[in-house]
Amino acid sequence: MVHSGVYYRPGSLRARCCVEGARALRELCAEHGVPLVERTKLIVATRREELARLDEIHRRGVANGVAGLRLIGGGEIAEHEPHAGGLHALMVPHVGVVDFSVVTRALATAVTASGGEVRTGVRVLGVEPDAGGVRVRTTAGELRAGAAVLCAGLWSDRLARAAGIDTGLRVVPFRGDFRVLRPGREGLVRGLIYPVPDPALPFLGVHATRRVDGAVWVGPTAVLALARRGYRRGAVDAGDLRALAADPAVWRLCARHWRAGASGLLLDRSPGLVARALRRLLPGVTAADLGPGPSGVRAQAVDARGRLVDDFVLVRRGAVVVVANAPSPAATGALAVARLVADEVERA
Repeated sequence: MVHSGVYYRPGSLRARCCVEGARALRELCAEHGVPLVERTKLIVATRREELARLDEIHRRGVANGVAGLRLIGGGEIAEHEPHAGGLHALMVPHVGVVDFSVVTRALATAVTASGGEVRTGVRVLGVEPDAGGVRVRTTAGELRAGAAVLCAGLWSDRLARAAGIDTGLRVVPFRGDFRVLRPGREGLVRGLIYPVPDPALPFLGVHATRRVDGAVWVGPTAVLALARRGYRRGAVDAGDLRALAADPAVWRLCARHWRAGASGLLLDRSPGLVARALRRLLPGVTAADLGPGPSGVRAQAVDARGRLVDDFVLVRRGAVVVVANAPSPAATGALAVARLVADEVERA
């Protein structure tokens, strides 16, 4: 989805880049003919203790310049989502839904049309200072440039170290599995239905999203992945597992959030628990309505004290710029983040 910017602390890079990036992304989609559908999102409070948090999300959204926000009562929820229920909700109009793989192909087309080159299947072996810039050693030979930008997601910390740069962060991978509403049950959701998130965690909770093709995805779960390429349930990479086990920051993270971690693991293993979590928002959902869906791996940056880092982090050393942390809404804000990176490259 193309996030609106309601969740993020006003003044943070996430807030700024989300709002600016969403605007730029819509322009890109219009220019390149990428299908983008506007839908209405409801953030629904189902418990009284969530009402203050819902008010805070509303305040943040207004401060971040998100237009059209409106708090609505339980009776009005059904006007937008007939099968949903709750005490109150924040209505966020004009939330975009887009296929980001199509967006990525459009960006690649723009790069090549401007004389650039996109290379895939190439591994970076090292990044070293060079006269007048930087030298990048790869499995396909050496590249020389005036500056290099390292934006490697799940491998951002390792690639930074390969360039001799300590960002102070390490990446901890979290796998998220989605479920999909089975054919014939997609009508339960018109747009996007979200719970009020736990402010202590960077995850938004089990939610339902109607995609561009009309399919409704439910989730995702969030569990510690034992492989950075852990897209398959149960995937384990021996090297990644050793790195996790040897990192004191990971143990500190687990000590801080072990309850949420245990709950997330149970949720990940049980379609019934996913259905129960969603039933708070959509009372008519059952486990039989949920089929298997895709999965993803989130690159979650953690500092040395085991604290989750929730804002974008850029680090520049000489002619090298590292995107050290780019959590959600990095896809929405990508073009705004790119402007920040370009400014750093100019300084480099």
